[in-house]
Amino acid sequence: MKNAATTPRAHPLESAHRTFSIEISALQALDARLDDSFSRAVEIILGCAGRVIVTGIGKSGHVAKKIAATLASTGTPSFFMHGAEAIHGDLGMLTQQDAVLAISYSGSAPELLTILSVAKRLGVPFVAVTGHPQSELAVNADLHLNAHVEQEACPLNLAPTASTTAALVLGDALAVACLEARNFSAEDFALSHPGGALGRRLLTHVSDIMRVGQALPIVQADTSMPDVLREMSHKGMGMTIVVDHNKRPLGIFTDGDLRRLIVRHGDIRSLTVADGMSRHPKCVAPNAMAVEAATLMDANRLTQVLVTDPSGALLGALHMHDLLAAKVI
Repeated sequence: MKNAATTPRAHPLESAHRTFSIEISALQALDARLDDSFSRAVEIILGCAGRVIVTGIGKSGHVAKKIAATLASTGTPSFFMHGAEAIHGDLGMLTQQDAVLAISYSGSAPELLTILSVAKRLGVPFVAVTGHPQSELAVNADLHLNAHVEQEACPLNLAPTASTTAALVLGDALAVACLEARNFSAEDFALSHPGGALGRRLLTHVSDIMRVGQALPIVQADTSMPDVLREMSHKGMGMTIVVDHNKRPLGIFTDGDLRRLIVRHGDIRSLTVADGMSRHPKCVAPNAMAVEAATLMDANRLTQVLVTDPSGALLGALHMHDLLAAKVI
């Protein structure tokens, strides 16, 4: 065994550049090699009435798990089936409406060959992604996608590196092609990501986060300024809504209106809210997306908007803090 102290070591940056170069070359070769088999694979996935079962074992299994997740989140019902678990009971999840996408660089993993035989008995389409077109899996699959690489980035040419990158990118390409074929939209994406930032932006309605009932600061036009300030302080929205006797909004009185009123009159204790309110306040509908309300508030430099129905009746109010708390902005 060589003494580690005297063994030449590549500089970390040199190693990184070499890894990048090898993996980029592998992807360029894969890109140049793509043919009609890729289109046929997309057709198989799009024609699947059930789920796309993505399977693999070892490092290919990790890649398969990510591909399944990407397919599922972009409009193609899919789940990952571990190759070893599949042959010990999980194959019971496979139905005749499904399709199988199997990842195995060698194309000789015995677990996947067993899955292939079961798929054939069920008449389930089987797409294999391997690095060896003459392997048993590739030859017997309904369709083969060639993910061959000339060399791994590993200097020993042993650890799956360039080969797993090629398989992963090929899976991404399949998912994106299916996404585009389905006209999958940002709104569709949000439905499968309700907990993410995009989901919150595209799925949250004004009615979901608006303040209603006793939480609303409300006064009438003849309310004295001391009472107005008490209502504003108690409700904590930095404003109060001014309504008529039918509870329909006449205007809004904000902290900014208060400052402007003091500048004009000095002592405001004898005034009513009608003397300083802003008429024709900005309003949004309850079924509007919260992000639309945020856009309206930003464009008009507002921190509050009212929520009204089509007839103009007051339903609630929305503060910028409500949007922040809901993580819409």
